[in-house]
Amino acid sequence: MRCVAGLRSATVQDHVALVEIELCGELMIAAAGADEDRLSPDRIDEVLNVEPERRAVPGD
Repeated sequence: MRCVAGLRSATVQDHVALVEIELCGELMIAAAGADEDRLSPDRIDEVLNVEPERRAVPGD
């Protein structure tokens, strides 16, 4: 007797995984269009729409 795993329903989605895949795709597109060998950390933040953390300045 051979057992076959059941197929997952097409409606089941891992939303976190889908977002991660989309972000990886955005990075690949940016890397493909870049003149340099690697994307700078600033360019990665720009592609991923991440704002740099503001560092606390003493006296603020």
